[in-house]
Amino acid sequence: MRGKVIRNAGSNWRPYRFPPRCSSPLPDDGDPASMQRAMADGFQQGIEKGYQDGLQQGREAGHREGFDKGRQEGLRQGREEGRQQGRQIFEEASRPLERISEQLREFLAGYELRRRQELLELVQKVAKQVIRVELTLNPAQLLTLAEEALAAMPAEGNDVQILLNPEECARIRDLVPERAAAWRLVPDERLALGECRVVTAQAEADIGCQQRLDSCMETLASHLLPSEA
Repeated sequence: MRGKVIRNAGSNWRPYRFPPRCSSPLPDDGDPASMQRAMADGFQQGIEKGYQDGLQQGREAGHREGFDKGRQEGLRQGREEGRQQGRQIFEEASRPLERISEQLREFLAGYELRRRQELLELVQKVAKQVIRVELTLNPAQLLTLAEEALAAMPAEGNDVQILLNPEECARIRDLVPERAAAWRLVPDERLALGECRVVTAQAEADIGCQQRLDSCMETLASHLLPSEA
């Protein structure tokens, strides 16, 4: 359709062209029912195509999301399984080392116990030698111990006997006769050197060196040796 310019009162008029009503071919017969069916078919095809496109896109998105989640879960499970397997391998490999460590601790504990026992034995031997030398040089010390014991005992009158080894009894009488005469010294072959007993009518006290040494060694052992359960 073409138009011509009409000039009127100095105004220019231009022709207007209407756009085409439908881009798709229409039925040649021009039947409205056919046109309606064609439009309905096109609408249904559009819905179906949109559904299929959306379904495909949803599947692809679901696959990607499932793959990502599966990958993350697989990594987590893999790390956990690897950690457990590593711990199990470490524990199996460390068992021999634990046994060796336990054996080493037992050995060191036994060595320390033997060392302390040997130390106690050495102290006891040295103490005995010192006591023996001291009593050899000054056997009258036994009388001093006897006098201290009698001072701590209840008064028993004059019936007091001091039992000594015969050798030490003779040496005391020779070295300090005045002190020996003040007491009733009785030789007793059952007593070893350094042993002494004070006997009264009602009591008896062991003031020998061995008894004192044993008491000291017992106290020392309680500090050096572990107590038995």
